[in-house]
Amino acid sequence: MSLNVPYGVVGFTGRMGGEIVAACGAAPVLRVWDTGEECDASPRVIFDFSSYTVLPHTIELCRAHKAALVMGTTALKEEHIAQLKALAEEVPVVQSFNYSIGVALMAMILREFGPKMADWDAEICEAHHNKKKDAPSGTAILLGKALGRDVPMHSFRLGGLPGDHVAVFGNEGETLSIHHHAINRSVFAIGAVKAAEFLLTQKSGFFTFDDVVRAAK
Repeated sequence: MSLNVPYGVVGFTGRMGGEIVAACGAAPVLRVWDTGEECDASPRVIFDFSSYTVLPHTIELCRAHKAALVMGTTALKEEHIAQLKALAEEVPVVQSFNYSIGVALMAMILREFGPKMADWDAEICEAHHNKKKDAPSGTAILLGKALGRDVPMHSFRLGGLPGDHVAVFGNEGETLSIHHHAINRSVFAIGAVKAAEFLLTQKSGFFTFDDVVRAAK
């Protein structure tokens, strides 16, 4: 997979920054990291998998370059989403806490079939690497919203684990588990590139990764 347009990465020196560069197949023209910034040309799309604290600067860059935005930062609050939706009136934006196609499909399954188990007990477990700061993960929250009800969530931080999410259901006679396991981080970068390609077909608008997956042929 590769991205055949100029692009930028906010969080260039981070783990996901490296994965995105590898997935895009060429060096970014805009590179932003904790202590510096370099710009060789105007990007058509910007990836941000860094921190919500730099969101105002990311939005500023998107407006300055009229660039689409693939936003993968976790721990966003409602005010951050509102800022992204305001930006989406000018350029196209995809916001998701997880860019795995499997997680998107898992959320679709929960959204469609969760109501059939409304009287079952349900809990969500998630496990990530020990450097991840937020808990529960944005993905666990996303899955909870897809399920459509508040359920207990359990978080584990273990070594270098890229990401595990399990939705567990039970009644008096049986249990059912829906489990997604990320083998490595490259899966999220591949999904992010797919989101960028989707955005290049849009003039503006606020989208989720579900929209990207549903639009895929």
